[in-house]
Amino acid sequence: MDRRKFLAGAGPALALPAVTATGLPAPALAQSAPEIRWRCASSFPKSLDTIYGAADFMSKRVAALTDGRFRITVFAAGEIVPGLAVADAVQNNTVECAHTASYYFVGKDPTFALDATIPFGMNTRQTNAWLHAGGGREVLREFFDGYNMVSIPTGSTGAQMGGWFRKEIKTVADLNGLKMRIAGIAGNMLQKLGVVPQQIAGGDIYPALERGTIDAAEWIGPYDDEKLGFNRVAPFYYYPGFWEGGLNLSLYVSKPKYEELPPLYRDALESACRDATMETMAKYDVQNPQALRRLVAGGAQLRPFPREVMQAAYKSAFELYDETAAENPRFKKVYDHFRTFRDTQLQWFRVAENTYDNFVYSMQAQEQRRP
Repeated sequence: MDRRKFLAGAGPALALPAVTATGLPAPALAQSAPEIRWRCASSFPKSLDTIYGAADFMSKRVAALTDGRFRITVFAAGEIVPGLAVADAVQNNTVECAHTASYYFVGKDPTFALDATIPFGMNTRQTNAWLHAGGGREVLREFFDGYNMVSIPTGSTGAQMGGWFRKEIKTVADLNGLKMRIAGIAGNMLQKLGVVPQQIAGGDIYPALERGTIDAAEWIGPYDDEKLGFNRVAPFYYYPGFWEGGLNLSLYVSKPKYEELPPLYRDALESACRDATMETMAKYDVQNPQALRRLVAGGAQLRPFPREVMQAAYKSAFELYDETAAENPRFKKVYDHFRTFRDTQLQWFRVAENTYDNFVYSMQAQEQRRP
């Protein structure tokens, strides 16, 4: 969306004699397009240019769409508050907004995970459909009202990898006692299988893995994992990350600050966040294949999770959801909506998308095997 369309919208209502270079009378410009400065605390380090870059991209789009009158400055994890403390920073007005993954805050309430992703949930397209057109944001809004925040989808990673392990995982028994960095409700799922989950911010994972404080770690995918150097301290790289089929990243905004924005700026912010989602997903899809080739060429040992492990995890996950829904009415309300939408999407995707993808993948594999 062009910034002129945003700024032009305020013009006709106020016809005053002193006209600025934007075409708006000066008093009208001051009222409808005030100078606003926000701070955004990210949960991610600057070194991860794609996931941290989602907020950076959003802030630049907001500035462009408002002719520089609404500016958001992004701060990396630790610059204002630690990466896992950004929700509190928004709630207590330390910052106006934060960029994060909602499943970091399942300790507050497991319902947060449904704003991000849950094990064996939906893929990126299905998640975006639920949030933007399937009623997902609407059903989540009441939950976030309880924290005096607005959550806006702002970035997506696509399906993730299963992480880096010091030893091979051949059976469910190999998970017993395994200390693994894993975020959100996925940790609760794997805990049922014997894993000891650890919640560690992205920038702190490498030293924990290097020192042996943890035995395994998952993050996102090849591009980010390569930057963080996990291949140097754990040889086995597993896939898929069945707990993150399509992570949605969120911009948390203080609800009072969001409601104070002129409609023009609110539209600019929402538009910029949608653009950031598209941009982030595109970047990951370009960078991940190249990074995976480099990692494998450098000695990373690529392994699929055994079917036995995934089946046990699937059973554990849905038992966990049923248990949580029985105890937590907030989770139940959002999860019931999510599950109904997911089931419908899976039925549809099996018809066209999955059939097409599987055929094309199999044909390409045949072609690559030819001498």
